[in-house]
Amino acid sequence: MNRVVLTAQLVERQALRYTPAGLPVQDLKLLHESEVSEAGVPRKVSFEMRAVGIGTVAGPLGRWAVGDTATVAGFLGPLFRGKSVVLHITEYQPQL
Repeated sequence: MNRVVLTAQLVERQALRYTPAGLPVQDLKLLHESEVSEAGVPRKVSFEMRAVGIGTVAGPLGRWAVGDTATVAGFLGPLFRGKSVVLHITEYQPQL
């Protein structure tokens, strides 16, 4: 299974672009910060990652304001010949 659910802050949003097939694409950079338990020990986790929304989710992602937080869900896929990964967002829920 390849499913990711993450609460993150929007750090950067690129201009909306389109695939050759005409699908809208929204490229983002996200910041996640949390505390988790690993081997019974609390651990702070903080990282930035690239994300992309393709198709109908691109519109709502384009309205996400830099600095705001949301919960996103999707899957990890390769970025540029498989050298790293990008989160493909399929669901977006802003935090109120």
